[in-house]
Amino acid sequence: MGHRLARMTGRDPSEAHRSATPLELLFDLAFVVAFGQAADQLAHLVADGHVTIGILGFGFAIFGVVWAWINFSWFASAYDTDDWFYRLTTMVQMIGVVVFALGLPAFFHSLELGEPPDTRVTVAGYVVMRVAMIVQWLRAAKQDQTHRRTALAYAFFVGIAQAGWIVVTFFSFPPAVFLVASVLLFVLELAGPVLAERKTSGTPWHPHHIAERYGLLAIIALGEGVFGTVAAVSVLVQSQGWSTEAVLVVVAGVGLTFGLWWNYFIIPSGVVLARHRNRGSVWGAGHLFIYGAIAATGAGLHVAAYVIEGNAQIGTLGAVVAVAVPVLIFSIALFTLYTYLAREFDPLHVGLFIGTVVMLVLAIVLAVQGVSLGWCLMVVTLSPAVVVVGYETIGHRHQVAMLERNLR
Repeated sequence: MGHRLARMTGRDPSEAHRSATPLELLFDLAFVVAFGQAADQLAHLVADGHVTIGILGFGFAIFGVVWAWINFSWFASAYDTDDWFYRLTTMVQMIGVVVFALGLPAFFHSLELGEPPDTRVTVAGYVVMRVAMIVQWLRAAKQDQTHRRTALAYAFFVGIAQAGWIVVTFFSFPPAVFLVASVLLFVLELAGPVLAERKTSGTPWHPHHIAERYGLLAIIALGEGVFGTVAAVSVLVQSQGWSTEAVLVVVAGVGLTFGLWWNYFIIPSGVVLARHRNRGSVWGAGHLFIYGAIAATGAGLHVAAYVIEGNAQIGTLGAVVAVAVPVLIFSIALFTLYTYLAREFDPLHVGLFIGTVVMLVLAIVLAVQGVSLGWCLMVVTLSPAVVVVGYETIGHRHQVAMLERNLR
């Protein structure tokens, strides 16, 4: 870092050995808290039988957290100067993440009571994050004349969306109106980068750097699976001591987290994005479902802990479904992103996906038949294992052929 401000003229998108910086890694740590809060609140509501409300609240929380991260990461990939002003604005965004996370309990509680959603703190944190980004985009617009129009477009769309969130919060709309308004604002947030990139010269983001950044956040989100496993096993050990069931839950929780990690990093995102930059927007936004599903899987393991403890309105079947459904969503999102990047239909992928679904359905059927939670979770763990085995035996050769066709 220099002691003076550097000109924000854009980095070289083909820069060799570009990797995540210590500042980016520090920034990601703030999202550990946000993912944890969202997953905890979802687990609490699902365990109490408020499934629909929990899912809606979780969707709102995950969009806010992940979308702010996505916008920062793409900006950083294009314009990271690492000077003192850039560092300070990044710190402001970290403060916004923490404030957002601190407001989630009140937000979920208001939903549980059927009251107008209490988004005062969450929206305040979100706006803090996004206003800091507006400042960064305006700085880029001033100093990078080549991409000035793009930077101004980003600043405009981000600013309009924040004004909308403030209005929604100020008027305390009923839940139904809040839901409709939120969906419209989500659409506006998503449309901003697409219009800014496609209608202008775009930003000089680095494909391999951005692929690495997404992978690092996936690992952050996977931490919820480990936390959920520890929560479930801790309750089991306290109530029953170390038993076969406790060992099964440990193996299942860690194995499932490891399997999701293995599945995610099969996709050669950086290589394909380097050749086809126009595929970046959809690939990037599609990760909203990836990260949400990963965090929800951790929440499902937390639900299992509530069930084991006897503090849940749902039983073993509900706990298994709470884990299996997010894993299914993760699988659908992952296969969809892979197909989108490859731009081709591979029958092998269909077979692997069907195998994944069969394992998840089998776990639910076993729960219906009264099989213990530990064994059911072990079967859920086999679902990502289907993809791992398929890739390591046959799929890797399909991927090499796919890359040869895509990189011509």
